[in-house]
Amino acid sequence: MRKDAENFVISAEYDIGTAEHMLKTGRYIYVVFMCHLALEKMLKAIAVEVTNKPAPKTHNLLYVTKLAEIRFPDKHLEFVSKINNASIITRYPEDFSKLIEVYPVDIVTSYLQSTKDVITWLKQSEKLKT
Repeated sequence: MRKDAENFVISAEYDIGTAEHMLKTGRYIYVVFMCHLALEKMLKAIAVEVTNKPAPKTHNLLYVTKLAEIRFPDKHLEFVSKINNASIITRYPEDFSKLIEVYPVDIVTSYLQSTKDVITWLKQSEKLKT
């Protein structure tokens, strides 16, 4: 595995740990943000392996999925699409109080679990084992 890919995987795991800590402390917006970041890094790990080029400077998960030549099962693709859209509003909220209302503990907990599921699935990719 390329060193940059390995660093992305390690960093993604760190970000999931951070998301778990944010959940425990009630910082729900940051749970969503860290979940997106962890997925972004896992996808970039695979993308650099597939393309043999540095990771693209983008936060668009669907674009990186395409570069990584990933074919998600429908349930994972649906979640990745949903959290890809959530990234924009967590980075650039127009109304922070409304944003907090949109992401209560039950929603955020499901985002964290779905993120873990997708990352577990991505780690099994043969593209990371090269």
